[in-house]
Amino acid sequence: MSTPSPSRETSVSESAARSVNGYPMVALGLALIAIGIGLMRGAPLLGVPLVLAGVLTLAGLYMLNPNQAAALTLFGAYIGSDRGTGLRWANPLAVKKRVSLRDRNLNAPVLKVNDQRGNPIEISAVVVWRVRDTVQALFQVDDYEAYVRVQAEAAIRHLATCYAYDEADEVEAGAVTLRGGQDVVALALRAELQARFADAGVDVLDAKISHLAYAPEIAQVMLRRQQAEAIISARSKIVQGAVEMVESALKGLSERQIVVLDDERRAAMVSNLLVVLCSDRETQPVVNTGSLYT
Repeated sequence: MSTPSPSRETSVSESAARSVNGYPMVALGLALIAIGIGLMRGAPLLGVPLVLAGVLTLAGLYMLNPNQAAALTLFGAYIGSDRGTGLRWANPLAVKKRVSLRDRNLNAPVLKVNDQRGNPIEISAVVVWRVRDTVQALFQVDDYEAYVRVQAEAAIRHLATCYAYDEADEVEAGAVTLRGGQDVVALALRAELQARFADAGVDVLDAKISHLAYAPEIAQVMLRRQQAEAIISARSKIVQGAVEMVESALKGLSERQIVVLDDERRAAMVSNLLVVLCSDRETQPVVNTGSLYT
């Protein structure tokens, strides 16, 4: 009989904390202290509690900047999050843990991984993220900033293994590659990052590949391969254009009846024209001073 796998504890979602504007509480706390000090001489039993109450009231004050939140815990129990700004006041006994809600940039380090074809490549990405849920960020993971860094590196490594660096004979024509399909790859990276960051209450705003290159040990070989592919592609276009030009020349000569060529001379003319048009060096013309057939 197999033992069931332990289920993951359901994460707590963020809720609003019971907090108020802090400025009235400042006035209340100072008033209590002032009244308590005034009663210290005549009625110390009444003045001391008022002073303590004023101090306790002031102890509940805290400051929140724009795009900043505070998660409140009371004796280890979560009691809510405050997303207000300015001077705030909440239960003086509650612990306030501040969390930034601003957009942040993560510039991942350059990673050396293997692409879909097993070629070693170097890849890196820039991720824009922000905290969505303060409770998950603080209590679902140990350190949400470290969690984001580690999961981002894992996502980039996995992404590199799902695509080839560029098109080649082994890759299906039209397939998405890291170099050629940057928009599709960016969307795939963002989706995977969002899935990984969900447990930490973090949203991915943008993700782009910032560095992509072959590893140094194969960079020169791949560069020569790319150069060879470029030369082959260029020569193919040159030959195609030359054939069209020769065909047009023969058609023009035939239609205008400038010269009548038999099959042998026509083949020689085609050969000479193709040599002139397809050669990557300057041709040296030979002037025939005799007849056409000598």
